[in-house]
Amino acid sequence: MRIGIDTFGCEHRQSGAGSYLYSLIKSLPETENDKVELFGVETDRFVYDFSKSSFSFLGLNIPDSLFAVQLWHTLFLKWFLKKQKYDVVLYPASLQNLPVSYSTPSVLVINELLSEVLKKNRNFFFKYKLKKVLFRAAKIIVPSLFVKKELVAFGVPSDSIEIIHNGVDHSLFFPRKIENNEAVLIQPFSIKRPYLIYPSRIQHPEKKHVELIKAFNLFKKRTGLPHKLVLAGSEGQNASIVHKAVLDSPYVSDIILTGYFPHKNLPELFSCAEACIIPSVCESASLTVLEAMACGIPVLCSNAGGLSEVAGPAPLYFDSDNIDEIATDIEKIITDKDLSAKIVAETTEWVKRFSWDKTSARTLEVLHNAGKTE
Repeated sequence: MRIGIDTFGCEHRQSGAGSYLYSLIKSLPETENDKVELFGVETDRFVYDFSKSSFSFLGLNIPDSLFAVQLWHTLFLKWFLKKQKYDVVLYPASLQNLPVSYSTPSVLVINELLSEVLKKNRNFFFKYKLKKVLFRAAKIIVPSLFVKKELVAFGVPSDSIEIIHNGVDHSLFFPRKIENNEAVLIQPFSIKRPYLIYPSRIQHPEKKHVELIKAFNLFKKRTGLPHKLVLAGSEGQNASIVHKAVLDSPYVSDIILTGYFPHKNLPELFSCAEACIIPSVCESASLTVLEAMACGIPVLCSNAGGLSEVAGPAPLYFDSDNIDEIATDIEKIITDKDLSAKIVAETTEWVKRFSWDKTSARTLEVLHNAGKTE
């Protein structure tokens, strides 16, 4: 079977969709009867793992801009797919680049909350186009029941949706013995410990960086503890608002914006942290919360979206709009060592059920079934 995978919209691995695709490709099993070809802008050739003999990449001469990519998907994708003669195509970032017409059986991956997408695109034409795309897909893969329920409420048939949880690379994310108690040295960073971490694209308002910064200010004022706040992520929409909140903080010297942080260095950054905090309200499921758990640090999460389904019962959950509650939970996790140890023990056990081997095997099964039924 010839399997095509669209890398457009994955932002060269510097996004959730990009991390998903990288991990999926790395774990996707190689079989005698399958040929897997990724296609996208030429720079993606150097982003993903093509060490397997049956995996290849086709670079396309398309400007690396949102407008150009969306135009290509609208006008030329159908003819491109016919030429390549794929049996099935996977779209890991389907809502960024909607495949408006299907000449080949298509499997969409939706790792976003539909409600958040519709908030940003309120015009009737987009909604009509989205329904058309979703209804015509051979299958839709989602990472949680929460996302499936949103799609069903939108009118998508339940039997066309497959829940496949995201995985964790346990060879990369695992508890580490930390030798340096003073700082974490990851080129080009030297981050003084202790610190709290929020690894996410810097995006306002749905990622809730501003609320976390305000809660951090309150935590510092109440306790006087030396902890820093590390915000690790590339620049997104309205990032300037988050930067202003940092500059306006009376503890600005204790807040660190790293920019894009290489995925391979995240395990050490996690392991050296006192806790990982995820206040985002737009998560369908979070790769970072699972990766933080696997590194053996306590996790605090927003009670919105699909986070609680993926993260399980152990983390501390809070209302992301309640600054006092977030500050109180941060103080609890730092000062109550028994609570912290309990959360770590329970989340470390919980996260063992997630692996990219399971995710990729189930995804390949869905692709095979979709390719055979059309």
